[in-house]
Amino acid sequence: MATSGSVTELTALPGLDALNNPQPDPEADRWLERAPQPRLMLFAGRSHPELAHRIATELGIELGNVDLRTFANGETYCRYLDSIRGCDAFIVQSPAISPNDHLMELLVMIDAAKLASAKRITAVLPWYPYSRQDKKSAPREPITAKLIAELLQAAGVDRVLTMDLHAGQIQGFFTIPVDHMTALKLFAQHFHDQGLAGEGVVVVSPDPGRAKIARKFAELLDSDLAILNKARPSHDVAQVTEVIGKVRGKTAVMTDDMIVTGGTLRAGAEALLEAGAQVVYACATHALFPNGALQRLVESEIEQIVVTDTVPLSPLERPDKVQVLTVSKILAESIRNVFSDESVSAIFAGENQLF
Repeated sequence: MATSGSVTELTALPGLDALNNPQPDPEADRWLERAPQPRLMLFAGRSHPELAHRIATELGIELGNVDLRTFANGETYCRYLDSIRGCDAFIVQSPAISPNDHLMELLVMIDAAKLASAKRITAVLPWYPYSRQDKKSAPREPITAKLIAELLQAAGVDRVLTMDLHAGQIQGFFTIPVDHMTALKLFAQHFHDQGLAGEGVVVVSPDPGRAKIARKFAELLDSDLAILNKARPSHDVAQVTEVIGKVRGKTAVMTDDMIVTGGTLRAGAEALLEAGAQVVYACATHALFPNGALQRLVESEIEQIVVTDTVPLSPLERPDKVQVLTVSKILAESIRNVFSDESVSAIFAGENQLF
C-alpha cells in the first residue's frame, strides 16, 4: 500500500494483475482429454490359465500379475500386483472343473478390481457355470443360472463375454451387456476341411429345443437337418425315442452346446446308425467329461468327437478320437472390439444370436 497526501493507492498483489487486466479466453472445448489413454489389461483366474495365455498371445500382450491363493480353510485371496486404476480389465475364468471354487474366485477378483478403481470390468466366461439350471423343471427348484447373473452384477462386473450358452434366456437374466459368441463357424470350417459337407451330410440336433441352432449349422455345411426326439428319465440320463429326418446312407454330424456324461451322444449315435446312417460324427463347444465320460464316448460308435478348449482338457488324457479346436482367436477378437467400442456381432456377421 502506498500513501500520497490524502490519496491511498493499492498495489496489486503478485498474480492478481492478470485479473485486473483480463485477456480474451480461447474458445473452450466441451471435454477434457485424459492422459494416458485407457489400457486393456487381461487377467486369468486359476480355472483355465492355458486358454488365457492363448488369448493374451492373440492380443499381443502379457497376462497381468495377480496373486491368487487359497487359505488353509478354503477361502480365496486375491491381490492385483500391477496398478489397474482406470484400466479396462478383462478377467478370464471358465468355472467348469470345481465350479463353486472358481466361481467364488471370480467374484473375489471382480470385487478386488472394483476396489482398485478399474474403469470397466469384463468377465470373460467361455463356459457359463450352472447354465443347465436356466428354468424350473419341477416344483421347489432354483433358477441357478439367474442367481449366477445376480452374483456377478452384485460383485461389480460391468460386462460379460460368454460362448454358446445352453439357453438364450440366460442373457435376459442380466441388466448389463452380455456378448454372446459361438463356435459354429469354427466347427463348420473343421468339417469343410475334412470334406464333410454337402448333400451326403446331415446335421443332427440332439433335441427339438436346439433345432434352430442346428439349422444354422446345417446351412454352414450346406446339408440337410435331422432331429432327435429324446427323453430324460433322470438327471444326466438320455433316451432317444425317435429320429426325425432322412439319415439313411448319409454321414451324420451331431451338434450340441456341451458334453457332460455323453449319454445324449451315445444314445443318438446308436439311434442314427439303426436308422441307416453310414457314420456318425459329433461336435460340442464345451467338453466337461466328468467321471469317465470320455472313456465311454471313446468306446462308442462315434467316429470323431470335435470340441473346443473353453474347458481344460489334458492332452495326455485325450484320445485320438477327440479333436480340440481353440477359441482363443474368437475371444481375443471379441475382447479387442469391446475395448475399442466396436461391434462384437460383426465378428460373426451378425449370426451370433442363435436362439
